[in-house]
Formats: sequence, C-alpha cells, structure tokens
Amino acid sequence: MLIIEKIKEAHSKVKSGADFPAYIREIKLLGVAKYVTMVNDSHTEYADKDGHHIQSSPMFDVITIAPVGDQEKFCNYLKMHQQGKTSYPEFRNHCAETGIEKWVADLNDMTCTYYDMQGNEMLVEKIPQ
Repeated sequence: MLIIEKIKEAHSKVKSGADFPAYIREIKLLGVAKYVTMVNDSHTEYADKDGHHIQSSPMFDVITIAPVGDQEKFCNYLKMHQQGKTSYPEFRNHCAETGIEKWVADLNDMTCTYYDMQGNEMLVEKIPQ
C-alpha cells in the first residue's frame, strides 16, 4: 500500500534534477509504479502495480501554463535541471513557461514523458538507473 508520507519524505531529498534517479529508485521500492505531476500546482497522483492511487496536496500556488509548447527551450531547461543548476521551483516555472502541463513517470518502463496542454508528447526520456 502506498503511503504519501513516505513518498513526501523521499521527495524532500530532491534538490535538483541531479537527484531524480535516486528519488525514482526510492519511491519504486515504496511500491510506486507510475506517477503524474501537474505543473500548475505540483500535485502528484501516484499509482501502484495494482492500480491503487493516492494523491499529494498541491506544493505551490497555481501558475499559468503557456498555451503553446517550446520543445527546444524546454529541453535546454531540462538539461540544466538535470545537471543540478536549477531548483525544483525554478524547473517548474521553466516547464510552465515552455508549455509543459504535466509529466508522467512510468517506473516499470523507466521513462518520463512530458506533455503540453493539448496532450502532445513533448519529450520521452529514459530514467537513468
């Protein structure tokens, strides 16, 4: 059974994108099979392999997502974040600026997919293990 407090504890260790692979390994051990994070307020819905769902509370005030995506600019921001050059709040703002509405992490396939407001895939990347 998924426990939101344990997931939040794991998330509290994430300071930048450089910490993302360790976070994924930790929440996978907690039973998370997939999660969806909404950029507008950073609430996240987690699911286990049996389809049980839990949802976190919003982490931030609501921000506006750009109606049109900018994939090239987003990829540049993502690279900076993965190198540890930006914080999570900065990355979230960069996502909103470049039209990213949400990301979906599939811990079985070890992929993270970023979507724009129209539901288009902006980027699918393998999660480093």
